[in-house]
Amino acid sequence: MEIGRALVALGLMLVLLGLVWLYAPGLLAWFGRLPGDIRLEREGFRFYFPLTSMLLVSLVLSLLFNLLWRWFR
Repeated sequence: MEIGRALVALGLMLVLLGLVWLYAPGLLAWFGRLPGDIRLEREGFRFYFPLTSMLLVSLVLSLLFNLLWRWFR
């Protein structure tokens, strides 16, 4: 039963994120353009490594899963 509740909570969060992305894309326009994201563009070559953005995603997911773990324990 615990895993079911966790999946429902995760699903609801994904639906909310999808709705924000669909109806208010300006709220997430900053994502991928943070200081520390590496972007090299030259003629015939494009390299993009979102270092800071992925660190932020990792931090948010770690906090979220930690809170879910404590809530369902």
